[in-house]
Amino acid sequence: TFGKYSTALGLWIYDLLAGVPSEDKRKMLSKRRTLEIEPLLPSNTLKGSGLYAEYRTDDARLTTEIIKTAIDLGADCINYIHAEDFIYTGEKISGIVIRDKLTGKEYNIISKTVVSAAGPWVDDIRAINHSKEGKTLHLTKGVHIVVPHEKLPVKHSIYFDVPDGRMIFAIPRGRVTYIGTTDTDFFGSKDEVRTSLKDASYLIDAVNLAFPSISLTIGDIQSSWAGLRPLINQPGKKTFEISRKDEAFVSHSGLISIAGGKLTGYRKMSLKIVNLVSRLLKSEYNITSGKCRTRLIRLSGNSFKGSRGVRTYIELVSVSMKEYGLKPLMARYLVQNYGDKTDLILSLMDHHPVTDPELRLIMAELQYCIQNEMIVSGTDFMIRRTGRLYFDIDSVKKYEETILSVMAREFEWSPKRLIEERNKLEMEIYHATHFE
Repeated sequence: TFGKYSTALGLWIYDLLAGVPSEDKRKMLSKRRTLEIEPLLPSNTLKGSGLYAEYRTDDARLTTEIIKTAIDLGADCINYIHAEDFIYTGEKISGIVIRDKLTGKEYNIISKTVVSAAGPWVDDIRAINHSKEGKTLHLTKGVHIVVPHEKLPVKHSIYFDVPDGRMIFAIPRGRVTYIGTTDTDFFGSKDEVRTSLKDASYLIDAVNLAFPSISLTIGDIQSSWAGLRPLINQPGKKTFEISRKDEAFVSHSGLISIAGGKLTGYRKMSLKIVNLVSRLLKSEYNITSGKCRTRLIRLSGNSFKGSRGVRTYIELVSVSMKEYGLKPLMARYLVQNYGDKTDLILSLMDHHPVTDPELRLIMAELQYCIQNEMIVSGTDFMIRRTGRLYFDIDSVKKYEETILSVMAREFEWSPKRLIEERNKLEMEIYHATHFE
């Protein structure tokens, strides 16, 4: 799609707007140099490349670290609750009714303001508040597939596009390469978002078209996942043409909703909402809370000075990995998941002197997540904390019984609850590996 000059200009603007440090700024590479570092690219059509720095994001880990940072700053964060209804004083919202999904008990939370940052469920919450009017959401589905790295042995994250104009990335991650994403309209159940055979085939075909020497098949897919984008509806526009801009809605009763946007803009979205809440507290209750301070806040686990600091820390952790009989790639896995909290996990490995080094590591991770990351289920651990079900599914199959038995003892699960947890995990494995 892009020529040499438009690519160079685009990446220069990217570096400028993103404040990329000099060591990571874009470099334009010749065809020969490009093929030296990425020999899978098609030499007959390749003209050159732009090499630039982009931060790989694990959405679940990012969310977890935001929660942990909020707790460090004094927030009360509660897991596994469901918003049932609102509490009103006159016509104004003054709290919410919540149900604990683990015990079934209901509670009232009284507050001066209520913000709904519920993503795809924003319109559902507005409906409960009887304020679903004006602009509404347009949900689209995005899918990623995961293949063994040897099947698509790219050395860098590579962007390519397909004839319909979609942007696709192939991203190496340890033992695997993951590919995505799709962008299709979604009208099904928001609680049942799955990868279809059509989704998987689309991505397989895209890779085979972009890399002529690669012949991926559906059978090469190890795992997959799917999610929803809560975009603001724009009638008449195609799915990929709809703006990713976020918008805030304030209902007549005071419910504040935020929708649209992209993960990369989450701090700008928080800035908008926190400042809005601050103005409301001042105007309605004469409470001065100041402006949003997100610019000054480092997330939990981040004590590094730039990407060089991360690389240096990974090298140090690699030495420890060897001492425990683990491959250096596990150092990268730990640091990219837990940041500098990796030190805590390494210290916990000494509490589990089992002969299997990988089991020793996963037991230390489990202990850390129980103590620090509010896990209450096997899927919490295997999917939303470690990402193992997507990026190392063999370890899930190998160690799931051990992990569930440890959690059963820790949380005093009944035999019935243990069976339920096992079935939930097996169902997630099935949905990640089967396409209809």
